[in-house]
Amino acid sequence: MFFWFLKHILLGPWLRLLFRPKVVGTMPKRGPAIIASNHLSFCDSLFLPLMAPGQLVFIGKDDYFVRRGIKGRLMAAFFRGVGTIPVDRSGGSASADALSTALRVLQEGRLFGIYPEGTRSPDGRLYRGKTGVARLAVESGAPVYPCALIGTDEIQPTGYRMPRKIMQPVIKLGEPLRYGKDADLRKATDEIIAAIQALSGQEYVDVYASTIKKG
Repeated sequence: MFFWFLKHILLGPWLRLLFRPKVVGTMPKRGPAIIASNHLSFCDSLFLPLMAPGQLVFIGKDDYFVRRGIKGRLMAAFFRGVGTIPVDRSGGSASADALSTALRVLQEGRLFGIYPEGTRSPDGRLYRGKTGVARLAVESGAPVYPCALIGTDEIQPTGYRMPRKIMQPVIKLGEPLRYGKDADLRKATDEIIAAIQALSGQEYVDVYASTIKKG
């Protein structure tokens, strides 16, 4: 209920009016389907759910949902409102928990969003994908729609809490990719990332973004 209030009354109309987000290609109207996108900015998680025809569900760190104070409560309400499901990603079983949660979403016939790089790009380039997206596609049988967000890093660069520029973000969708039970997870993930790169035009770096951030 709160999601529809945010999307159609409280937040969505203002975002559409100010930024005029544009979708190129076909975004699935219903699931089960996986939208696999590059990740340039915090506001990616605003524009993608806004422009999806149905509710697009993401997984987020449970840290976002347990912060104290009014700001923490507002943040938790926002993430729940845009369809983010909290998952503890700190323990050894974190990957399995995230996968089972995502599979449940797809089994319910819903849309699931994922950033295969695992984190925001530190410099605007596209980084090596983690195989979770391919594993999810193989185990669920759901199609993967490669997606490229363009311009969101200019609207809200990393480190900025509020938008820095008013401009039109573009969301490009490619043709759906499907993978059978015998698919090689690494090759499938690389294919998904290559499809995202073809849409975004980003320079590709064959290392994990998290490695760059740690360095």
